[in-house]
Amino acid sequence: MAQARDAGPAFHPSRAAEYAEIERWYRDLLDRTTPPTDLVWEPIKIGPTWQWDDESGWLLPEATLGWGFLSWTGYWLTGRGGKPWTWTAEQARMLLWYYAVDTHGDSLFHTYRLQRLKGWGKDPTASGIAAGSLHAPIVFDHWDGDRPVGRSDQEAWTQILAVALEQTKNTMKLFPGLIPQETRDHYGIQIGKQNVWSDGDRRQIEAVTNSVLAIEGGRPKQVIRAEIQNWISGNGGHEMVEALEGNAAKAELGAPARILDIFNAYRPGRDSVAERARVNYDDLEAAGIDPTANGVCWDSLEAPPEAPLTAKDAPDVVRSVAGDATWLDTRPNGRIVKSILNPDNSTSESRRKWYNQITGAEDAWVDPRWVDSPENRRPEEKLADGERVVLFGDGSKSGDDTGLVAIRVSDGMAFTLHHQHPADGQLVDRAALDAAVTVAFDKLKVVAFWFDPSHAKADDQVEEDRFWWPLVDDWHRRYHRRLDKKFWPVKTGPKAHAVAFDMTTTAAQQLFQPAVTQLADDLREGRAPHHGGGTLRRHAKNAKRREGRFGVTVGKENRSSPRKIDLAVCWIGGRMLWRLVTMSRPKSPGKGRVVVHE
Repeated sequence: MAQARDAGPAFHPSRAAEYAEIERWYRDLLDRTTPPTDLVWEPIKIGPTWQWDDESGWLLPEATLGWGFLSWTGYWLTGRGGKPWTWTAEQARMLLWYYAVDTHGDSLFHTYRLQRLKGWGKDPTASGIAAGSLHAPIVFDHWDGDRPVGRSDQEAWTQILAVALEQTKNTMKLFPGLIPQETRDHYGIQIGKQNVWSDGDRRQIEAVTNSVLAIEGGRPKQVIRAEIQNWISGNGGHEMVEALEGNAAKAELGAPARILDIFNAYRPGRDSVAERARVNYDDLEAAGIDPTANGVCWDSLEAPPEAPLTAKDAPDVVRSVAGDATWLDTRPNGRIVKSILNPDNSTSESRRKWYNQITGAEDAWVDPRWVDSPENRRPEEKLADGERVVLFGDGSKSGDDTGLVAIRVSDGMAFTLHHQHPADGQLVDRAALDAAVTVAFDKLKVVAFWFDPSHAKADDQVEEDRFWWPLVDDWHRRYHRRLDKKFWPVKTGPKAHAVAFDMTTTAAQQLFQPAVTQLADDLREGRAPHHGGGTLRRHAKNAKRREGRFGVTVGKENRSSPRKIDLAVCWIGGRMLWRLVTMSRPKSPGKGRVVVHE
């Protein structure tokens, strides 16, 4: 490894030889390290960093500029006590993938998402990457045989972003100790509180907060997004992502822009940037599509769902997801265990921070892991023409979402047929929902169809209920002969209706509230299959338990919350209607047998 630079880098007889020695040191480190074999809890490994084969060893990229980066940082940066900066074996493997290139020399990943438990060292990792961006050879230049050779970027520009300036300080405050005076003198580096400049100010690192106007139109070569689990609509997080993606996508050919996300596990239901990204990633993977094919790599170590949050088990669980972060205090009486046992800290927060698990809050309707379990989530399933289904819809005028869910009679599988999320101030498109209903009746055998209309009035009407009721009444006229009357919401009397299910009535709540608990139980036991659409899953995870007159019901976290639950309501209502249909029919053997879940 590089020697201590007491006399400065200029005194080394051959800088190239020193670089080569640092690379050999890292190659030897990766050769002599293996995955731990004494873990009590085997972690969930997402991404390439922890992939191992007993015959070939660690999975490493075929071509990467990472070796040059490791050499440069080992030579020019310092760690604790003035010693040369060293990466752990885990960090080194991650960096080799971060700087991996394809056969054309283009970056294999334009976006790299590094999710780790609290205290793993994400900020120091980001600081080292940012410092290396100034002068390390991380831009592809040419091939030397089958090895890519890089050069530094003369217009290096790294942005470190967070939704609050305070969050960027965790990374920015590390530069004074990371970049020694010898390196500053050699490259002309100047370090400020929110900026680092080099090479006559042509190269820079800057801290930026959630100002779309401040970042719109820039041409950064690298963007480090900190704590994206906290980037939500309320603080402009999603707008920042859109602006940054536009900036990164217009980078010049041969000078690609990279995005690095560093974050902890997100809180389900907040609709954060991290949550949306994970839902999209999981959807691609579940559909059999390689999530990395579009240039995005997710890198995470997560505790398995069944890992207990107890004083006895916590040290072993944390060790399993800590990776090479041996500095974490995982002792039975250590600081992490004390934090977990502190009654002021919720179990969901402890699992999120220390187990790197994506979990729900204590008032969540269901555990998010139930929704995503392989027993329930089946994205490969298709709804064939002519299949028997029940439909349940929930209609809003504006503000909330509108949706339509089909439940297959044969097995209770849920499919999202329609979803609308109107923009602020916009009305829902009733014609679009009507078209979805028409298609469902044309292609499927609809046994029952219930729809809960909001009590909003149309703009040109005085009475309430007029926004949805003309369409709901039209559905009754069009389809009542095709719908089994014993499954009408209102079967007799002057208000008999084949479709309208008014959730505000006592009779409706007597049916719906027990169905809330029933679906939660079915999800927990792996008996609630669904197609796995991202919005359906997100709405289910957004739903909060609420006490109702006839049991548990569901609601948003608060009345004005942007985290919608309308498709969860459709799912609960659809399963409620499905049980009414299946329980009313005797089980019959052979083809077409109706499966009844007790």
